[in-house]
Amino acid sequence: MLDLLTYDFMQRSLLAAALVGALCSLIGVFVVLRGLAFIGAGTAHAAFAGVALAYLIGGPPLPLAILFGLSTAWITGLMEEKGRMKLDVSIGILYTATMALAILFIGLMKTYNAEVYGYLFGSVLAVTPEELLSISLLGLLVLGTIVLFSKELYFIAFDQEMAEASGIPARKIFYLLLSLIALTIVVSLKIVGAILVFALMLIPASSAYQLTHSLAQMTSYSVLIGAGCAIGGVLVSYWWDLPSGPTIVLLATLVFILAALLSPKHRRLSSSTLTH
Repeated sequence: MLDLLTYDFMQRSLLAAALVGALCSLIGVFVVLRGLAFIGAGTAHAAFAGVALAYLIGGPPLPLAILFGLSTAWITGLMEEKGRMKLDVSIGILYTATMALAILFIGLMKTYNAEVYGYLFGSVLAVTPEELLSISLLGLLVLGTIVLFSKELYFIAFDQEMAEASGIPARKIFYLLLSLIALTIVVSLKIVGAILVFALMLIPASSAYQLTHSLAQMTSYSVLIGAGCAIGGVLVSYWWDLPSGPTIVLLATLVFILAALLSPKHRRLSSSTLTH
């Protein structure tokens, strides 16, 4: 195993996986508490459409992925805020529309481009030094923002109306949360792919939720599970010649199943039922 660490590409892959796993799992805590799971799915496909357009016109993929991802997240939040449409309906429309755009852009390409599909399915072993730097910088931006506004983010995740009544600019913080979700997804596209990135945001946080009643512990557990599954998934995918993205997500799913089975909440509920 130590021999693997002598390869530059493996060092980059493991570092990128750890960063993305931890970051997705951290923002995933707010996603789970606020019930925004499918916004992640819609934003991921929108960001992928931006990547596909970038390769079609010969531009850099990261700026267009950020533009498409942020636009979709903000439009979804605006439609929910105005009450014009139920959240799940607006997400469904944007999800299918942006995926259709991505397929259209790919169809307009004159030649097959394997790099585009790397963003769809994940290609952590192919992360370049430049991409690792971009992941690190965007990751630090998201992490710093979360630390700076952690109290406000936790508050609106539990009760946005109460946060507004308490004097917190809940509307602005909500859009900040949507922006952080979009940026996290863009950071993670190359690692787990657009199809699976929202799973990495959802599953570790959901696993952590099963294990504790403490918000601080839930956050810590989620980050540890996400980073551990990402690193473990990269190693397993390398050893067994498997796709990295699905391997990471399936490993996280296995952890969730174990967490649900061993959950102290479940045992406490069962004991309460037997007592009564």
